Amino acid sequence: YLSVHLPFISVLFDQTKIDIMSVFKKLAGETVIYGISNILPRILHYVIFTFYLTYKFSEQSDYGIYLDLYAYAAMLLIVYRLGMETSFFRFATGEKANLEKSYSASSQTILITSVFFTILFIIFAPQVADMLRYPDKVEYVYWFAVIIALDALSAIPFARFRIERRPVRFASLKVFNTLFTIVLVVFFLDVCPYLIDHGWQDVFRFYDPAKKLDYVFMSNLIASAAVIILLIPQIMKIKLEFDWSFLKKMILYGLPMALVGAAGVFNQSFSIPIIKYILGDNITQNLAAAGVYGAAAKLALIMNLFTVAYTYAAEPFFFTSSTRSDSRELYASSARLFAMFGSVFFLFILLYQDIIVFVLGPNFRSETHVLPILLMSYIFLGLYYNVAIWYKIKDRTNIGALISVGGAIITIAINFIFIPIAGVVTAAWASFVCYAFMMMAGYLIGQKYFPVPYNLMKIGYYIGFALIIYVTNLYLRRFTDGLPVILSVNSALFLIYLLMIYITEKKWLIGVIRLK
Repeated sequence: YLSVHLPFISVLFDQTKIDIMSVFKKLAGETVIYGISNILPRILHYVIFTFYLTYKFSEQSDYGIYLDLYAYAAMLLIVYRLGMETSFFRFATGEKANLEKSYSASSQTILITSVFFTILFIIFAPQVADMLRYPDKVEYVYWFAVIIALDALSAIPFARFRIERRPVRFASLKVFNTLFTIVLVVFFLDVCPYLIDHGWQDVFRFYDPAKKLDYVFMSNLIASAAVIILLIPQIMKIKLEFDWSFLKKMILYGLPMALVGAAGVFNQSFSIPIIKYILGDNITQNLAAAGVYGAAAKLALIMNLFTVAYTYAAEPFFFTSSTRSDSRELYASSARLFAMFGSVFFLFILLYQDIIVFVLGPNFRSETHVLPILLMSYIFLGLYYNVAIWYKIKDRTNIGALISVGGAIITIAINFIFIPIAGVVTAAWASFVCYAFMMMAGYLIGQKYFPVPYNLMKIGYYIGFALIIYVTNLYLRRFTDGLPVILSVNSALFLIYLLMIYITEKKWLIGVIRLK
């Protein structure tokens, strides 16, 4: 759906704003390319690491460990980068842009933090493994310390591709990273056992069939190293110069953004570690429950992919458009478009979840009732990215940090209070409340510092009508039996939604989407 419809986004309002038309065409085109570069790898990643691993791992706790460690990795990646990616966007664009200086300063900062934290984790690896409740897996700490460092070092070169409008290069390396990881995982988890079964005993010299999870992590490490090698031409552009006053400005801008990022990762990913520690007394059972919940939550991936693709394209667009006299109208239209397409994705996933659920292994399908909660959470998150752009443009990142920290506090409070009582579904509701709070706070505070004429009635209409269709679907399920009948009814409901949106929004859509 994304590849068919988003490329048509091109025009805004009328011929007197032909330059705005070209701006939205570029945003739409880059959303598709960035969408491909993020959606295709994530879909491939999804197939392998959700579909494949939930079928491949006989123990639910193994998938729980996988999700647990990558939650910590995502958080540490924020710490390694110190908000330098967003700071680079800020100082490499605008009226006082200095691309080369910003590129070198941000890259050098991440290099220093990566070396420092990697050495620190290697020295204290046994203690870290004990804290994570994996005392016999110290090697995991070593591997992830290096993986995180490599991924952090690639952040600014990838950001430069985005700011230089080189989405194809960006996409090709992102896709390569995922494909190479998948090839390695399949080699270790399928090819090697096959060779052993057919008499290739020499494989035992480097392969242990009992360590499936280890080879997933090792594959990630090798692929991340390969990407760094391919980025060497970009890395060589870093100039060995040091301007402390300039770097200080970047750090002061970036640190609040690091706090924002850390809070965001916590809100998105840290339900798994929380479940591991507080659900019950048995860590293995907790990890199994976390694995089942995490696998079910992956079904909301399509909505998250849309949000990520949009954000990757929109962030540099928002910065470069901030000096335009009509920037506020652009931001308002962008938010409205996101709400429209986000509601379509929301409804599509829910109406066809009877098919989508089969990507999960049979042992990982018991928590799919969290899907509508998480999907709506991602819509709130995407709208937050729209309505909160003001704090980056106005250099009020401290306020953005406070909003994100407030969301994290809400997440922590809800999870710690209710997970022992209500179970893992609490994590989904925590995300819902957190992102709803952040969206409302971002909008209300933003209207004071950077008023934007968002059409709240229309945004509410898209989301509300989608919810009505979904509730209708739940009601009609009581009178339908059999998957073909259910899918037929749901397809009719989906078409009704699309038709009503077109009829009621036709006049506006003609101004925003070139239909002829």
